[in-house]
Amino acid sequence: MNAMRPEKTETTETETVDSNLAAVTEVEAGIRDFVRNDIAYLRRPAAPTTTTDAPPLDPSAEATVTNVNSLIQRVAGTSLAEIENLISELESLRDLLHAEGQRVQREISGYAQLSQAAMKSTRMIADNVAQWKRAADGLRNS
Repeated sequence: MNAMRPEKTETTETETVDSNLAAVTEVEAGIRDFVRNDIAYLRRPAAPTTTTDAPPLDPSAEATVTNVNSLIQRVAGTSLAEIENLISELESLRDLLHAEGQRVQREISGYAQLSQAAMKSTRMIADNVAQWKRAADGLRNS
């Protein structure tokens, strides 16, 4: 039978985490590019222009910018909430595993003490039986 190899598991987990981080980075970069390139023209100018013939921002364009900002905040908020929930669940699981590990350790310690007591009792019984056998052999020979 093949034994489990922790190195392979750790490598697989690391690769999974790396691919997830790469995906998140790619999505963030896509959102940044979208905001910069595709809707940048919809943003309000930072300072008023000196020319008076610049058209004012269209109300539908302003609504689009607001909707995109709202969407990005909702997506980011949902992702953060999910990550926080996951962290909370993992911490609970860690605490549970720690408590179970301590319980198993206590039980193993109890079994070890019981085993030692059984070994001592067995030795005492074997020694007593050997003494009785020698005594019985001595009585027979005399």
